[in-house]
Amino acid sequence: MSKKSRKKSSKTASGSPIAKKKAAKARALAQTKPAKTRRAPASKSSKTAAKAASHKAAPKRLKSSESLSQPATAAKLVLTEGRKAPAFRLPRDGGGVATLSDYAGRKLVLFFYPRADTPGCTREAIDFTRLADAFAQAGTAVLGISADPVKAQERFRDKHSLGIPLVSDETHEMLEAYGAWGEKSMYGRAFLGILRTTVLVGADGKVAKVWRNVRVDGHADDVLAAASSL
Repeated sequence: MSKKSRKKSSKTASGSPIAKKKAAKARALAQTKPAKTRRAPASKSSKTAAKAASHKAAPKRLKSSESLSQPATAAKLVLTEGRKAPAFRLPRDGGGVATLSDYAGRKLVLFFYPRADTPGCTREAIDFTRLADAFAQAGTAVLGISADPVKAQERFRDKHSLGIPLVSDETHEMLEAYGAWGEKSMYGRAFLGILRTTVLVGADGKVAKVWRNVRVDGHADDVLAAASSL
């Protein structure tokens, strides 16, 4: 082949539209591969950052729950046996109000329950109603207290034929004063609520006994025995 022919053939091969397209495609592939390589570490780092963030969130929740427990701890320190019972004045079922001074010179049982017409609270209220006459013979009055509104307390009373006064503390002032308001947990979530608590106040107006974290079964009988022994 002549030099002229080889020169022409070489020019045609490299300068043809097909060759140009192949070259462009090769350049595109070369640019794409590094781009993928660069994106992969970015994706991995974002996952790492997200994982790190999730680990940081847990201590915040723990810190928040710890702050919730402070009011409950303070309330428990305020109410101790032998101290004067905190005064209260709150609305009750059937109208009117209930006050500590109403029971001056008498023994008084205050049982704090989380919510009206729930299983445990219903059993507890029924047990205190069952023993109402025995408490009266022991010179002891009984009040049930929760944060339910008066209307809810009245429905609770009527549904289960309860024979003890039910007090409404929607502001939680009495609950806090008697150490019955504090941190609770359910399904791993911390929150503030009513702690099932019972307080026996003596005829002298002082706290005679406190039951915390009450278990309902047999509790009313235990309280009656304590009240009768005063």
